[in-house]
Amino acid sequence: MSAKPTQFNQAKLEAFLGKVVGDLGAAMAISLAAIGDKLGLYKAMAEMGSVTSETLAQRTSLSERYLREWLINQAAGGYIEYDSVTARYSLPVEHAVALTKEDSPFFVAGGFQLANAVIKAQPRIEKNFKSGAGMLWGDHDPELFPGTERFFRASYLGYLVQKWLPALDGVVLRLEGGATVADIGCGHGASTMIMSKAFPRTTFYGFDNHNPSIQRARQSAIAGRMGDTLKFEDADAKTFPNLRYDLITFFDCLHDMGDPLAALKRARATIREDGTVMVVEPMAGAKVEDNFNPVGRVFSGASVLCCTPNALASGSTALGTIPTDEQFRKIAADAGFTRFRRATETPFNRVFEIRP
Repeated sequence: MSAKPTQFNQAKLEAFLGKVVGDLGAAMAISLAAIGDKLGLYKAMAEMGSVTSETLAQRTSLSERYLREWLINQAAGGYIEYDSVTARYSLPVEHAVALTKEDSPFFVAGGFQLANAVIKAQPRIEKNFKSGAGMLWGDHDPELFPGTERFFRASYLGYLVQKWLPALDGVVLRLEGGATVADIGCGHGASTMIMSKAFPRTTFYGFDNHNPSIQRARQSAIAGRMGDTLKFEDADAKTFPNLRYDLITFFDCLHDMGDPLAALKRARATIREDGTVMVVEPMAGAKVEDNFNPVGRVFSGASVLCCTPNALASGSTALGTIPTDEQFRKIAADAGFTRFRRATETPFNRVFEIRP
């Protein structure tokens, strides 16, 4: 007896196929955008005004044949514009800010580097779906670390000193007068150095358990002539030195830890009784469906490919990238803190203030 044909809405099917084609193009465009960033193509276009594949090749000393379809791809994706009258391509000034200005809070090119790196872990993550095993950050493609720094540094430049710290009760005044700060999971030290530049009377310690990142942070501090009030040291979130801190910060890292409770317990043991813990985390909703949006799509993808695997490889708790505020509130309470609030937010971040 033959099976009955499946009934479906033709228009709905075609709309879905169109979405898949769009996603396939976007997936390929990530790699091409990363190439454009790394090879300086966006910067060259910003300087030249308008280009052809021939003039861009001459300017960059790159292959015209590869640039030909790269330009078509970028125009098809809306990253650059094409003038059919002159047959030339151009990079709008607004796009140039996002793609070429690394000191801008709107800079996004580090995201291409980051995404391209975590996607390369797909074969191993696929195996982890079956085994439940984890994967440390250090096991990823090495481009993950600089890509993460460049991507998150933009938000720190735009918000950290201007909005996030002022949203915490009394913290800016204390930093201006001279305090002691621990930046946990500091990575390459972008957040630590931004704060140190803004508050030269305060001593900042950047701690991370990834030695290559600490070495990179030290090199950056030397290159930036940061001075003696900024120090980077190898230290785990559960065992960093007890120096009686006025402020302890966790920038986009608490959810990556395999034992976030132990990390906050260590923070509770080392913070002054009138001190503050600031936790910056990716934006997420109170309900599952609150994350059905472009931001939730990015962060849930990062959770599967990077953040959850690191937590599973380093402990028994895997918060993932989109836990609710209440999950963080409970961990803070279990760690011994009595006050917790969302102090401020951006479209991409939540900033929590936690106090003894």
